Amino acid sequence: MPQRFSYEDLRVATDDFREKLGEGGFGSVFKGILEDGTNIAAKQMEKIGQGMKEFLAEVETIGNIHHFNLVQLIGFCAERSRQLLVYEYMSNGSLVHWIFNRNMNPVPDWQSRKKIILDIAKGLAYLHEDCRQRIVHLDIEAQNILLDDNFNAKVSDFGLSKLMDRDQSQVQTTMRGTPGYLAPEWQQLRITLKVDIYSFGIVVLEIVCGRKNLDRSRSVQSKHLLRLLQEKAKENCLIDIIDGSSANMELHREEAMKMIKLAAWCLQDDHTRRPLMSMVVKVLDGAMEVEPEISYRFSNAMAHNSTTSADFHLLSDPPQASVLSAPR
Repeated sequence: MPQRFSYEDLRVATDDFREKLGEGGFGSVFKGILEDGTNIAAKQMEKIGQGMKEFLAEVETIGNIHHFNLVQLIGFCAERSRQLLVYEYMSNGSLVHWIFNRNMNPVPDWQSRKKIILDIAKGLAYLHEDCRQRIVHLDIEAQNILLDDNFNAKVSDFGLSKLMDRDQSQVQTTMRGTPGYLAPEWQQLRITLKVDIYSFGIVVLEIVCGRKNLDRSRSVQSKHLLRLLQEKAKENCLIDIIDGSSANMELHREEAMKMIKLAAWCLQDDHTRRPLMSMVVKVLDGAMEVEPEISYRFSNAMAHNSTTSADFHLLSDPPQASVLSAPR
């Protein structure tokens, strides 16, 4: 088991929960420092709707997961109604601040973006394929990718995701995740590991294009990134959606194009046509090519064409504070 802390330990470590790092649908995260000088991020769980026994079982599972590209769980607190998770502190914060914030200087260059994408893929491949019980994250989005001192990317908030036995191909679950990152099959509430692949595809697009998947500040024609990808594919002008704000992006147009095609492969409507994360890692390492027969017709992009679509809000609302997230 990870280290067990008392509530008082964490209250002191966080200076009475003074510095808030972030907030989601199931809790707030606060910066703290342990007695030995270790920086931590303490997540105060709220509205999790589970008993102490289930919480401790989840903590034990998370505590046994160790991978360089996953944010490490250091410890926990379980005192009556108080439940907290204690994670390693990630000094450079969320990917959101570096990709979408135009005031950042310098803007991440192509090599940095490429490494971040590979880091995310490696973390997900471990959760999906290398754990004793496979773990479907269910909330892959830029907000949940954190960066350490050296800009290594680590997947966070996989804590109370959905566990799958190795002999299971799919599971039934209630809807969770963040609008804009949800795969089409969420409509049936029977999901596979491939829902994470879809969300990863959206994140890859955001990293390469340097913008959110839904940006209301843009024109009607370009505010939905997935729809824009679909339209540019029709025009054979995929290069138009690549982020031009970084000085050396123009030098890596060919690689960026391949990355967009990899993202599109991950975004296939038919989940059986999406790659496994281990295949994605091979593509990124240059050991495998992207599937050549890719469809650029995305049902989620078509949903943006009509505000009367029943699933319009599900698919296209801006990402919010994990309002549909699994408990974290």
